Amino acid sequence: MKTILVLGGTGTTGRRIARRLTSKGLPVRTASRTGGDTHFDLDDPATWAPALDGAAAVYLVEPSLQPGLDQRARIPRLVADAVAAGVRRLVLLSAHGVGRADDSHPLKAAEQAVRDSGADWTILQPDWFAQNFSESFWLPGILTGTLALPTGDGRTPFVDAEDIAEVAAAALTEDRHSGQTYQLTGPQAIGFGEAADLIATATGRTVRHLDIPPDTFVDRMATEGVPVGVARLLTGLLVDIRDGRGASVSDGVERALGRQPRPFKEFVAEAAAAGRWG
Repeated sequence: MKTILVLGGTGTTGRRIARRLTSKGLPVRTASRTGGDTHFDLDDPATWAPALDGAAAVYLVEPSLQPGLDQRARIPRLVADAVAAGVRRLVLLSAHGVGRADDSHPLKAAEQAVRDSGADWTILQPDWFAQNFSESFWLPGILTGTLALPTGDGRTPFVDAEDIAEVAAAALTEDRHSGQTYQLTGPQAIGFGEAADLIATATGRTVRHLDIPPDTFVDRMATEGVPVGVARLLTGLLVDIRDGRGASVSDGVERALGRQPRPFKEFVAEAAAAGRWG
C-alpha cells in the first residue's frame, strides 16, 4: 500500500492528521526539520526525494510567510517533484484571504501550482487557529494575563485545528474532495476580548485583551526575532480583524465533513481540562 506523506508532521495540524490516519491503519510518514519519521527541509531539496519515495498522497505546508522569491518558488518546485515521483493526490494547507492577496504572498503561487499539478488536489483555507491561544503565538500572553494585539473589538471565527486535521485526513483519502477549495472557520465570529474571557472563566486565571498600535506590535515581534517582513504581514492580518475585514463564517467544515465545526467554547473547555494553560 502506498504511503501518505504528512509534511510538517510534528506541527499543529500535521501531528493531528497523522494520528487520525494511523488510527485507521493507513501507512503514514511524517516529515519535518526536527522530529518526524524522516528529515525534510523545504530549504534543502536533497531531503525531498527520500520523503517522497513511495508516497501516493502528500499534505503540503509552507512553514514560512517571509516574502521573497524563494518562498514563492519552493512549493511549486516541490509539487513538480512530487508528481514526477508518482504522487497522485495533494492537499495544501493555505490560509484565509489568499485568493485576494497579491502575487507576493508565498501561498498564492503554492495554490496555483497545486491546481495546475495534474494530480487530484484539495486546498484548505483556514481562519486563525483556536490553538494559537493554547500552543502557539498567543499562549505567552494568556499565561502572563495580558493578550496585547492590534485587533480592537474586531471579530473572527477561530477554527479548531482538530477540524482542520479531520478535513485534511478526509481529503487525503477520499476522492470526493478532489478539486475542492474549503474555507475553514469556526461556527461563530468572536472578539479577542470574548476569547480571553472564556479562557479566564475556564481556567480561573486573570486574562484580558489589550488593544495596542500596529507599529508597537511590529516592533515587539521584531525584538523577539521575527523577521520584519513576517511581522508586518502578520500585523496586517490582525489589523484586518480590527477593521472588520476578518474572515466571515464559512461552510467549509460542513461541506467536507457533513457536520458543524466545533465552537470555540468547546475548544477552550477541552484545552483547559488538558492543562494547556497550566
